[in-house]
Amino acid sequence: MNLANGWLFSAVVLVVVGGLIASAETALTRISRVRAEEFVRESRRGATRLQAIVADPPRYLNLLLLLRLSCELVATVIATLLFIDWLGDKGGAYAAAAAVMIVISYVIVGVSPRTLGRQHAEPIALASAPLVYGLTRIFGPLPKLLILLGNAVTPGKGFREGPFTSEAELRDLVDLAEERRVIEPDEREMIHSVFELGDTLVREVMVPRTDMVFIERGKTLNQALSLALRSGFSRIPVVGENEDDVIGIAYLKDIVRRVQETGDDGRAEQVETIMRSATYVPESKPIDQLLREMQARQIHQAIVIDEYGGTAGLVTIEDILEEIVGEITDEYDQEVPRVEPLDDGSVRVTARLPVGDLADLFHIELEVDDVETVGGLLAHALGRVPIAGSEAVVEGLSLTAESLAGRRNRIGTVLVRRITPAEPDSVGASAGHD
Repeated sequence: MNLANGWLFSAVVLVVVGGLIASAETALTRISRVRAEEFVRESRRGATRLQAIVADPPRYLNLLLLLRLSCELVATVIATLLFIDWLGDKGGAYAAAAAVMIVISYVIVGVSPRTLGRQHAEPIALASAPLVYGLTRIFGPLPKLLILLGNAVTPGKGFREGPFTSEAELRDLVDLAEERRVIEPDEREMIHSVFELGDTLVREVMVPRTDMVFIERGKTLNQALSLALRSGFSRIPVVGENEDDVIGIAYLKDIVRRVQETGDDGRAEQVETIMRSATYVPESKPIDQLLREMQARQIHQAIVIDEYGGTAGLVTIEDILEEIVGEITDEYDQEVPRVEPLDDGSVRVTARLPVGDLADLFHIELEVDDVETVGGLLAHALGRVPIAGSEAVVEGLSLTAESLAGRRNRIGTVLVRRITPAEPDSVGASAGHD
């Protein structure tokens, strides 16, 4: 009987130790590096060890996981032996031992200590950090050896630090926090967007080549200034022989400064004299890497190159930020009706209005391949990206780009009117990029 009592006491101790380890594990995962540094500056007891743990979490958390599992499993074996001793070597003894240990492990190791670890993360982390640090010094190589063994028997390539803290688990925690109203839904989406940065390529966020506004290197500063003001862009790529030959970037502030200095309205000097060098990035580059590079090099725009060396598009730092915070708008962006009849008989429509709706509105047939919107129809007729003032005639309708919208300064509305018989009924274009 005394022996049985000793085994029972050992099982209880192991369960309690497993619960303490679970509490410490939860608390340590909730302490950030910044908070650990604050504890060090405040000279809190255990802060130095805590800072070391937070700096290399897998090394310490893997050991805690191993110790916790060991406590639970050994306690389960002892409980099974005790039930066999009490009830005999029967199936009921095994079932009773399993049921009791499942409940005890779930409550004492799973729920209660983890709740305490989350509610009192800072004091528990500070108190447990020295002990965890010392245990890692003693048993540190053991988890690494077991991880190597696990990777050896796992098909494919394993994880050097073990698979115990994954991105999926962090995503689940974020979703759980949103469900419990700890964070707002838009905050949850923003955090998920940060996770997805590493999986998003430049080609997925760039402005495609068909939507880019270029200027030829031989154009004058006056023409460049006019294009910048009409298009709404402050940085315009400068091209040489064709659109695949981007040789630089013309900045609006440089153009204005030079025009002001020369005093000749910029009609004599060419735009290539003031352009800055362009930055080129492959379209397969992850945007999280690109964001860090753009921050380090203090650039806001880069030309995206495809696998053949041609221009695929351009990407700005705002395009990347929009992947995190969503669409960026300003005070000029206002909601406009899809169709607005005007007093002179013309109609103002949004650039996103389907071509079919425009045809129904004017009772005509409009069939253009690979064009779905009015903005696309105007671009197709012009053969280039429309800017404010661009005009074309298609199937008896005069289309005039009327306003810009959004951060990318794309055409927001188009003025459409039916041309009179006296006017030419052919596809034409005016007010282009010159």
